[in-house]
Amino acid sequence: MYKSIRTILTMLAVFCTAGLWAQSVSWTSSVEAVEGNTYRILLEASIPDTYHMYDMGPYEGGPNATTITFTPSEGIELDGEVEQLSTPHRYFDEMFGMEIGTFEGTAQFAQRVRLTAPAASVKVALEWMICDDTNCMPPEDTELTITVPAGAAVAEAPATTPSAEVSPAAEAAPAAKDAAGGGSLWSLIIEAILWGFAALLTPCVFPMVPMTVSYFLKGEGGPTMGRLRAALYGLFIVLLYTVPIAAIILITRIVGGDAVTADIFNWLATHWLPNILFFLVFMVFAASFFGAFEITMPSWMVNKSDSKADTKGLGGIFFLALTLVLVSFSCTGPIVGSVLIKSTSGEFWTPIITMLAFSVAFALPFTLFALFPSVLKKMPKSGGWLNSVKVVLGFIEVALGMKFLSVADQTYHWGLLDREIYLAVWIVVFSLLGLYLLGKLRFAHDDEVTHLGVGRLALAIIVFSFVVYLIPGMWGAPLKGLSGYLPPLTTQDFVLGANTAPAAPAAQNNMDGTRKYSDFLHLPHGLQGFFDLKEAEAYAAKVRKPIFIDFTGHGCVNCREMEARVWSDPRVLEILNNDYVICALYSDDKKVLPEEDWVTTEAGKVLKSLGKINSYYALKTYGVNAQPYYVLQGSDGKPLVEPRGYDLDVEAFIDFLNRGKEAFARER
Repeated sequence: MYKSIRTILTMLAVFCTAGLWAQSVSWTSSVEAVEGNTYRILLEASIPDTYHMYDMGPYEGGPNATTITFTPSEGIELDGEVEQLSTPHRYFDEMFGMEIGTFEGTAQFAQRVRLTAPAASVKVALEWMICDDTNCMPPEDTELTITVPAGAAVAEAPATTPSAEVSPAAEAAPAAKDAAGGGSLWSLIIEAILWGFAALLTPCVFPMVPMTVSYFLKGEGGPTMGRLRAALYGLFIVLLYTVPIAAIILITRIVGGDAVTADIFNWLATHWLPNILFFLVFMVFAASFFGAFEITMPSWMVNKSDSKADTKGLGGIFFLALTLVLVSFSCTGPIVGSVLIKSTSGEFWTPIITMLAFSVAFALPFTLFALFPSVLKKMPKSGGWLNSVKVVLGFIEVALGMKFLSVADQTYHWGLLDREIYLAVWIVVFSLLGLYLLGKLRFAHDDEVTHLGVGRLALAIIVFSFVVYLIPGMWGAPLKGLSGYLPPLTTQDFVLGANTAPAAPAAQNNMDGTRKYSDFLHLPHGLQGFFDLKEAEAYAAKVRKPIFIDFTGHGCVNCREMEARVWSDPRVLEILNNDYVICALYSDDKKVLPEEDWVTTEAGKVLKSLGKINSYYALKTYGVNAQPYYVLQGSDGKPLVEPRGYDLDVEAFIDFLNRGKEAFARER
């Protein structure tokens, strides 16, 4: 009932504002031959500036989705459903309470038909609605009559090699979307929340609890004011963590647009300089946690903020929150950096969302402490147990820091940190952590472990079990649970039983060994394929197979997870081996190509590296800047089915591949 009332009110608002505008969508149509007596009717909507049009939905109790209904006359038959060639921008709409998709600028749709007469006509009923940031136009409709003549011209296939020329569908693509999938974003949010809660136990943060207690025990202004002050305290902590990150992202988007922001985060995630810097930062923090030295913010900064916190009113609460953030930096800094770097492969808003999740979780306990300060008197005092937490974090810092060195090593092909070396470091680090928990290893500031508590014993069992899990990886065990954090199996020198893997089909075994970039790029699980789309298209035309395009990256955690958990399924491997030509396009590879392969963008920027060219092609053609992203391409250079991103559902992935095979069979 509520949704119905809300929909009625929305439509009333739409009609009330309709008379103020004279904007509308214009539609154009064309017909192209596909093969034999099969044709494709193309429809293009030109959307007024500042407006967006909803996609085909459907949206029950939501906005008016675009509807396109084809009614064929005698002599013509419909072949399949209406396709959305343009990729809509998808987001969660708070007013309607659902995820919706919109188009801006232009939107393209297509319907395949079969002609059984020399010529025939099709009636097309169109209905749509457009909105801007403040109001909506009333739903509009129109009807077109399209004649399909025999022998219509075959439209040129869109450019399928990375270049400044892009297909019409690409021009209508949104600026960017998260190809990693909703599951990826939620996993980042959950991880950020867990880190936020864990940060409370760090030795830099825990001592701030008494300060919070002493400040809010005064209870000035009564219960109502006390609740307000506590809520503001939590809000200020969240803002101090989130606003700087949001400001950096938004400023780069305003100044340079989406592409600049994407370039910045791609640079942070894959370039050797920030990755080596983050690796060194993690090692320095680890050394500090082990007791080599103390890392603190400049005393003048902390003291000045602390002195301001003594003032009354909102200013005092703000400076108390600022003091907390500054003092806790030496422990939360690496956590924040890790959270942000992991989120840079998704949408531009993903780092802001993950930082928000971390800061909310971090601020929540302090907000509760501010609300109920008397409860805190029962909490344990800081002491030796906090130093143990600090040392444990030091071991974890060493392990996590290796990931940054690994990313730089893979993207630049240094060959320094192959999979077995990476695993050896982890095995040693976590073995030492287990010995520390058992009291067999002590640092300078540790108290002597006279007896072993249940908690330490449980943690030691977990750590040593993890070490036992890691050891088979030295001989090539897939270790699927850690696939996103480890270098790919193709970097391992020795894999036990590698010669027993199922052989690739003859057609793929006969691929030319001089394939571009195959000397330093490899596919997982012994699969054979290409790393240049033009070569893949030529080979696919020769063997008459569709192309499986894998937009991937060396530093892509979700890509490794997909390869380890989904690609490894025997049914998936069989389909990829027998029914597709595989083409992996790495979006973060730093290999500089010969000058004849360079690409110049519309803005005049010359792209020289393999990763930049592939990333540019993905963004311009499919509107994605994240990996993994899978496209099943037909002989006409266009997707056979809707592309797919990160999703660990094996059955759904098999269905995706099978639907592509069926669409390719119909195409032929």
